[in-house]
Amino acid sequence: MPRMLEVSDEVRTEIGDDEADRLLAGAHAPDAYDCTSCRAPGDSLREPTSTVLFIGDETAVLAFAHARCVPSQVVPVDEEQLLGAVRSISQAQGGVDAPASAPAHAPYGAHAAPGLPDGAWPAPARAPQPRAPQSPADPGAQPAVLGVTCGLVLCGDTPYAALVVEPTGPIARPGSGSGEDEFLSLLTDHGFQVVQSVDRAPARPLTGWSVLMAMGQLHAILQPSATGGSAAWWQAHQPLQVTEAWRAAVARRSEVIMYAVPVGTIGRQPREDLLRMALDRASGQGVLVAGMLPLAGT
Repeated sequence: MPRMLEVSDEVRTEIGDDEADRLLAGAHAPDAYDCTSCRAPGDSLREPTSTVLFIGDETAVLAFAHARCVPSQVVPVDEEQLLGAVRSISQAQGGVDAPASAPAHAPYGAHAAPGLPDGAWPAPARAPQPRAPQSPADPGAQPAVLGVTCGLVLCGDTPYAALVVEPTGPIARPGSGSGEDEFLSLLTDHGFQVVQSVDRAPARPLTGWSVLMAMGQLHAILQPSATGGSAAWWQAHQPLQVTEAWRAAVARRSEVIMYAVPVGTIGRQPREDLLRMALDRASGQGVLVAGMLPLAGT
């Protein structure tokens, strides 16, 4: 029986027209699955379902998600971690060995791991982080790392899932030798806005930016790629656990507010009320920018 599957052009390009048509006709696609984003059960016979293809250098795994949670897309992941996740998931399903590496453009049947549960996908590796400026007097300076904090933020009477991004060191503009921290100006170049009041949420989503969640965990912040599609702007070394309330807020609105501040502005706040006070303080100082990011957009 045909499934209510959505296969994006980029997924079709990877798996081929023949395999995409077979999927749409019902071959290889499950009736029931666990959504790779929210982890709730899905039914491809009764509700729109996205195909999500996770690809490494030589291996790929196809997963399924509610179309309301994530669009059909291709998500690049680290080859070693992809194989490790396939191996561990397969063993958990009955000790089946992981398959040998398959060409990235092989049909879906060559991608599928024996025993791989529907909707499951591996954790991506950490992406390279923006580097801090280095002066000639300090050639061994360490690169800056982006710290990400999750919390609920009230904008008026509405709770929003929010991410607060703060680097561990100043971020220089590529090619700049000035040593100045240009983290916020780099973000405003991409459409992030200076926050006048935390009570007001950003008016509209940023084009091409998105937040990637899977298995109810936070995996990455994606930005537009120069070659089309999306690329990781920040990627978790290990998927980040989020609270039920944070996940519920994302599920209600399918969007997340991303705030960003310069190094040393907020730090780690143990409670959401303290985080809010720090955000208000940063806004009053004019060093807080924000953008609305859709959930797992492309």
